[in-house]
Amino acid sequence: MSFESVLAQARAEGRTLLTEVEAKSVLAEAGIPVAMTTLARTREEAQDAADRAGYPVVLKIVSPDIAHKSDVGGVKLNLRDREAVGQAFDEIIENAKKAVPGARIAGVAVQHMAPQGTEVIVGMTTDPQFGPVLMFGLGGIMVEVLKDVSFRLVPLEEKDAQAMIDEIKGRPVLSGVRGQPPADIAALKQTILKVSEFVQQHPEVRELDLNPVVAYPDGALAVDARIVVSEN
Repeated sequence: MSFESVLAQARAEGRTLLTEVEAKSVLAEAGIPVAMTTLARTREEAQDAADRAGYPVVLKIVSPDIAHKSDVGGVKLNLRDREAVGQAFDEIIENAKKAVPGARIAGVAVQHMAPQGTEVIVGMTTDPQFGPVLMFGLGGIMVEVLKDVSFRLVPLEEKDAQAMIDEIKGRPVLSGVRGQPPADIAALKQTILKVSEFVQQHPEVRELDLNPVVAYPDGALAVDARIVVSEN
């Protein structure tokens, strides 16, 4: 699915927020490692998608009117069989309708549950004066509470991506602490550079969040993605 076709569809529907499925599709096309996700519109589609993805799986609500899925009970983790997936699908749809009456619900996203690793965030915002700005930091409480992040203007070179990683206070976590394996720094640098290239090529992108990106000793994987585009 090309970015141009996704953008055209979103604008035709009056949306500036791409669905998670759309966002991951265009990011994968750009060479950014993402956890591939299937849109399920019915209970049975969700179960079949889970069978194909391989258990355990994660289910998440897909709606342009719901930005924070967890807040509305729109996320179910670690589902291990068809029965659990079917029940989770029903609960997610019901929760979403109760939390946001009138929300446009496209369905539920189904993806394989990624193994645990070191969580980081790669994001982008558009500064009115300077244009696209990339952000990097550790995921979870480190970014939400401690604001432990670094910034660079797009476009980035490899030395910029390395500096972004090295500047955060939590940098030792990426080298492995208390028995945890080190993160693949080269894979994180490539993810940052690919995001920089993507937003440079597509100025319609106003905001982008990969949160979390799970870093492993060998590779990295964005398990959630959010893209906001301009209205025109």
